[in-house]
Amino acid sequence: MSFAFARSRYRQADSVVQPVADDPYDVVFVTLKALSRALEILAAAQGQGRSAPTEHLNRALTAIYILQSSLDFEQGGEIAGDLFQLYEFARFHVLSALRGEAEARLPEAAGAIAEIVAAWETIGSEVRAGRGGAA
Repeated sequence: MSFAFARSRYRQADSVVQPVADDPYDVVFVTLKALSRALEILAAAQGQGRSAPTEHLNRALTAIYILQSSLDFEQGGEIAGDLFQLYEFARFHVLSALRGEAEARLPEAAGAIAEIVAAWETIGSEVRAGRGGAA
């Protein structure tokens, strides 16, 4: 089995295994986790002095777009604005990495998004408890 074939199968399996989310909370959570994973991979590549993997650059930018476009500034108020700025920070540094700039602060962006994932996970437990479902 060639490396290219193995990589192709991995990508197919990776895309098949992605959970399908119907609930708005779950859509955001899955997207946040995808962004977090992509940023971690990009930060690791940067730390090893390697170029950023294009696939993960694309995944990060797509996730950021989804997250930014899902914000409700009328109902979300200051929190929505703060999240938009955080996503914009991540987007700026992902684009810096895309351009090959050493100043891209990918570890910082990954850490910030990881904190949001953890908070969103806590919120999910509360949301599910309020619905009477399992966390």
